Amino acid sequence: MSLDRFTGQVRSREELEALIGSPSSLAIRKELKALDDHMRRFIAHSPFVVMSTHSAEGRCDASPRGDAPGFVQVVDDRTLLIPDRPGNKRVDSFRNILETGRIGLLLLVPGSGETLRVNGRAALIREEAWLTPLSAQGKRPLLAVAVEIEECFLQCAKAVIRSKLWEPQERPNFQSLPCAAEMLVDQVQMPEFDVAKMQTLLDGAYKHNLY
Repeated sequence: MSLDRFTGQVRSREELEALIGSPSSLAIRKELKALDDHMRRFIAHSPFVVMSTHSAEGRCDASPRGDAPGFVQVVDDRTLLIPDRPGNKRVDSFRNILETGRIGLLLLVPGSGETLRVNGRAALIREEAWLTPLSAQGKRPLLAVAVEIEECFLQCAKAVIRSKLWEPQERPNFQSLPCAAEMLVDQVQMPEFDVAKMQTLLDGAYKHNLY
């Protein structure tokens, strides 16, 4: 079924602004063109970032990246480096960057309601001089994403507060949620994998292939 089944769609910027209203002066002025000291410290404490990209055809992707706090390196006030760690080799984000050179980042700090948003241009780099300082567990990444910042700003905590993301008493009941192995067995439909074998595969990857 297509999106056409939803009636009353908002179809113009004017209609959207009439419905939502205009941003406050604070919301506009908090957008910076380069990192300040507060943002630098936020990045130094962040162990997790969502990397958003899109292809030339408009195919979108949002990919998680995580490591020890500060794994996203601040080169200068307009430049970030994000090391690549071993993954599933789909490289959806990387293919998009090759096509469009655009990126959006959402950085999180556990326990903090605020998040940091960064948008700009991106490139894939592989010079050893840049990659060596990004090494972890004695392993140098094969490449990194270099980000040229065009805009950056703190996002208020309302979404995190509403979601109760960091409140331990609000953790979901995992008994009602299938484990990753169960979900993957149903999704990939590969006869050689039952749940036990899939779980063994995942456990091995998480134990031996993080770096």
